[in-house]
Amino acid sequence: MSNEAWDDLRARVEQWIDDDPDPRTAAELRDLIDTAERHTVGAPTNPTEDGLDRAAAAARTELADRFRGPLEFGTAGLRGRVEGGPHRMNRAVVIRAAAGLSDYLLGELDGLPAPRVVVGYDARHGSHDFAYDTAAVMTAVGIDVMVLPSPLPTPVLAFAVRHLGADAGVMVTASHNPPRDNGYKVYLGGRVVTDAGQGSQIVPPADSAIAAEIARVHSVASVPRAESGWTVLGDEIVDEYVAATLTLADPTIGAAAGDLRIVLTPLHGVGGALGERVLRAAGFTDVLVVPEQSAPDPDFPTVAFPNPEEPGAIDLALGLASDQRADLVIALDPDADRCAVAVLDPRARTHRGPDTAGAEGWRMLHGDETGSLLGAIVARRIAAEPGPIDPETTFASSIVSSRLLSRIAAAAGVQHRQTLTGFKWLSRVDGLAYAYEEALGYCVAPQNVHDKDGMSAALLVASAAARLKAEGRTPMDVLDDLARAHGLHLTGQVSARFDDLAQIPATVQRLREAPPTTVGGSPVTSVVDLAHGSDEDRDGLPPTEGLRLDAADRTRVIVRPSGTEPKVKCYLEVIEPVAPDADDAAVGVARERARHRLDQVAADMRSALGIG
Repeated sequence: MSNEAWDDLRARVEQWIDDDPDPRTAAELRDLIDTAERHTVGAPTNPTEDGLDRAAAAARTELADRFRGPLEFGTAGLRGRVEGGPHRMNRAVVIRAAAGLSDYLLGELDGLPAPRVVVGYDARHGSHDFAYDTAAVMTAVGIDVMVLPSPLPTPVLAFAVRHLGADAGVMVTASHNPPRDNGYKVYLGGRVVTDAGQGSQIVPPADSAIAAEIARVHSVASVPRAESGWTVLGDEIVDEYVAATLTLADPTIGAAAGDLRIVLTPLHGVGGALGERVLRAAGFTDVLVVPEQSAPDPDFPTVAFPNPEEPGAIDLALGLASDQRADLVIALDPDADRCAVAVLDPRARTHRGPDTAGAEGWRMLHGDETGSLLGAIVARRIAAEPGPIDPETTFASSIVSSRLLSRIAAAAGVQHRQTLTGFKWLSRVDGLAYAYEEALGYCVAPQNVHDKDGMSAALLVASAAARLKAEGRTPMDVLDDLARAHGLHLTGQVSARFDDLAQIPATVQRLREAPPTTVGGSPVTSVVDLAHGSDEDRDGLPPTEGLRLDAADRTRVIVRPSGTEPKVKCYLEVIEPVAPDADDAAVGVARERARHRLDQVAADMRSALGIG
């Protein structure tokens, strides 16, 4: 970095410090400036090419990253590290975001009574301050603000937006991101969004319109903030969420609920107490919460990465399940909008797993397996309802999720829709009765929550597991039944991580120009460029970056850039035929054949991505 560039950067940092409302992040930035300058004096040891020692160079690089532009506000809201600077999550950035969102809402409802907004927050670093800064900013301009009573799961906020008829909702959370991160999700409803997307997360063009208002905020000092005037909701909003969720409980299982032993882990997030409350209120009295992970802790001390999908994240839960002879493991991610399910599968026994749990066959279901299981549960409930099925009743899944749900829907006599990834799209489907995406997100009660909800999904899985146990069966038996009815669908994923972000579009373009001619030994019969949309769904899909490869043996590969990580991801699916009368052993053989085919497809796509 030249002296001129450093002088310009230092001036911008100083200006930000002068406007920073948080003395902690202001001091943090001041320390970086001091480090960047203090170590330039004298003859540094091991100097950089600029003549700086390593500490000074590192401080300048860090400041350059924090000031390379504003943290982008998009359809996922804001998300980033909790640190000082415009490209991070901090009080200055949140105050500006709240001011921009306020201006957007006031513009949308110009001439109407004041907007109503619900604000929620989890237990991550900074969440409480970010939530109350939002309340202070919005109250100061006349918005009617309601704040949830304590750190709570994201589904409670999504429920409150619709239940209270709010025009918008803000949830301060970074979901299952690393401990250093936080985020800012925005929902629109009430009088701002009145169609099927009411109460869902924002989509274009609302995201761009809000971002434009944020960009007009001159400074934090120019944003008025009230010292009081918002409403802190009582625990009744939580009671109402619980009551709505309990309408999903299966009244036919009776005492069987108490016979099911469940291990629950919230992974140090905010879903433990509420998840346990929902299960116990539904009759599941034998619930064991993993003690090391039961209380909210923003440092997530027992996991390397607080995402149930990550290796090792649920090992403590599996170990407890093994020790206590449990029937079911449920893992909620830190804001409890995702749900992972683990079951005892004797065919998965391995001594390479986590001690006794892996040896006994405990394994986490893939998101597509749980998604299909829940689809079958919802389809069974629809069939049990009196009268004909509403012709508008629809199941939905994302473009990268298994095709099995479409078969389940057809067999149940309901429609199926495919959408782009993300519940901001899935929750907008007309006539929605159930939706899921393979990344452990499930919407089983769209009448309550227009988003994924780990706690309601957990209740449905537990209810089905209790009924199955009473019948001498398990969730694996349902998955085997689905294989007999529709073929064994097995999914997996291959991803390539890039340090140079420019390589991501270049990699997708290279595959677009020269796609593989075979995958898993089967000829590729079609290549669909998703950037031009897709006609696979009845209404087509909006354009999105990516490709879909279809092979002669019904293998499917979807290649797309990740929306949250510097990766190109390949979503793989093979379908293995299974006879309708196949016994358990034959289904197991089909599963092994499918696994072998999937491994071959994965190897081909690693080669295509250039990762060996």
